[in-house]
Amino acid sequence: MKIIIHGGFFSESDQSHEVKVAKQNSLKSIAAQAFEYLKSHSAEETVVYVVSLLEDDALFNAGTGSQIQSDGKIRMSASLMNGQNQKFSGVINIENVKNPIQIAQVLMKEDDRVLGGNGAKMYATENGFPDYSTEIPQRRKEYEEKLKNGGKGTVGCVALDQNGKLAAATSTGGKGFEIVGRISDSATVAGNFANEYCAVSCTGVGEDIVSNATAAKIVTRVTDGMKLEEAFGKTFTELKEIDGFAGAIAIDHHGNIFHQDSYPTMVFASYDGDEFEIFD
Repeated sequence: MKIIIHGGFFSESDQSHEVKVAKQNSLKSIAAQAFEYLKSHSAEETVVYVVSLLEDDALFNAGTGSQIQSDGKIRMSASLMNGQNQKFSGVINIENVKNPIQIAQVLMKEDDRVLGGNGAKMYATENGFPDYSTEIPQRRKEYEEKLKNGGKGTVGCVALDQNGKLAAATSTGGKGFEIVGRISDSATVAGNFANEYCAVSCTGVGEDIVSNATAAKIVTRVTDGMKLEEAFGKTFTELKEIDGFAGAIAIDHHGNIFHQDSYPTMVFASYDGDEFEIFD
């Protein structure tokens, strides 16, 4: 059993030592909770559980604490992929829900498994998810500063369960002040992908991740026999050619864990029951 999680990159509001330590402590705590949960749950159930914890932590840009778009509203995206059955589900630009990843989980049972905007919100309401404002004062302050000046982040989890099954989940509150209708990588296979050989969750600039097809490329290369570290190396070399800004976390079916970023610093933590690895 293995767990690796990420909390996006440092943003303009993360420049203090106190914030860094808070994120380290939060990720370590969540990684430990995740590993305990994984002992009695599937990889799919675990990544949803973990991403929900990250969405509920205002330190991170997903769920509570999401960024505000250019029209003053918060729209979030999240997706889930089960590596065993190759099912992908997600919500795009959903508003006023607490945990977008949980709606993606419910969508797994549907034929239509990726919903956007008003349709996603209607589906959430029909399935018992109440209205919830994810705005926090800090994000409103940042938004108002951007209005004056013309002025990144995502969370994710990859898990390998005791039966050798892989899953990945990713959730984002957007990059902040984006054009209304903009779609990030987080609810696409470029940013969140898994099969029976490998699972990957990405963070960074969505447009760069989509242009590079980052998650899908890494998984495909591992599937074709490339070692996990080599698959990352080739994919991030291609990302560098477009000066792409991204980070990714992954686990392969052998239990190997790997992470890489193209610019500092991706916020991450991994745990295998014995040792933690935390970003520095």
